[in-house]
Amino acid sequence: MKKALITGVAGQDGSYLADLLLSKGYEVHGIVKRESVEDANHRLGNLSHSIDRIHLHPVSVNNHLSLYKLFRDIQPDECYHLAASSFVHYNFDDEFLILNNNFNSTHYLLSTIKELKPSCRLFFAGSSEMFGEPDESPQTELTRFNPKSIYGISKIASYYMIRNYRDKEGLFACTGIMYNHESPRRGHQFVTRKITSTVAKIARGEASTLSLGNLDALRDWGWAPDYVEAMWRMLQTETPDDFIVSTGKLHSVRDFVDIAFRLAGLDYAKYVATDPRFFRPSEHIPLCGNPSKIAATLSWRNSRSLEEIIGSMLQADGIEV
Repeated sequence: MKKALITGVAGQDGSYLADLLLSKGYEVHGIVKRESVEDANHRLGNLSHSIDRIHLHPVSVNNHLSLYKLFRDIQPDECYHLAASSFVHYNFDDEFLILNNNFNSTHYLLSTIKELKPSCRLFFAGSSEMFGEPDESPQTELTRFNPKSIYGISKIASYYMIRNYRDKEGLFACTGIMYNHESPRRGHQFVTRKITSTVAKIARGEASTLSLGNLDALRDWGWAPDYVEAMWRMLQTETPDDFIVSTGKLHSVRDFVDIAFRLAGLDYAKYVATDPRFFRPSEHIPLCGNPSKIAATLSWRNSRSLEEIIGSMLQADGIEV
């Protein structure tokens, strides 16, 4: 039986990945924050259906010694590094926290794998924010990185650390450059879940307005369970490599809002207001990934339309569609 270690197992991606690996017969270990264990009903909700089959470890990924001891005890065959400060900041207020969380933890894992079990395969969750303000759209694996946030910078630093350990130390380590992907397990701090949960409240008469930023902002949105399938496939190949994981299709926030309200039987124009506080810097060239490499190499593709994704999120928020 293969063993897998997932950092950030309680998040959207971590929980879907745990489900996938359990279905394939893995022994699954997950790293969670200590406060998550103390408030399991709230913080471990994504794992409620499978928590009795996952070995949870309240360990900080930023504590090298604790991470080292855990890895020594588990001896995993595969490691999926998903834990990160995932909310994108552009104002540099939290730059030290973000850099520490996202870069140091990656370095700790790589050095631990090298020392204790070089045969362990590592997946690292990169981000489309690594491209920031790209030179071209759609982006490929060869597109130049041009980040505009500390989050994107931290992911690029980890990407190059991964490549260094792969090229110089011979580790099987790879990066999936993940574009936006959604599901009912998406956290409420993200705009997509804010939209569907507020639409549900409006449909029930519990709210009257949805305040958003730039409705014309464009995003490449996919289905989260498909994206964790891509992570797993990347670790099953003979040769480690880096891949863009995306749909290759763009939709605006307005499209997302229109679909959500329409599925709930409402007209978004009656309820949506724009608020300058929620505007992010404009993007002259949109972040849209070209998934042709992963499609050709790993036979992977996104399986759900945006309308299907939004429908599943609305159902989770209590709206029949």
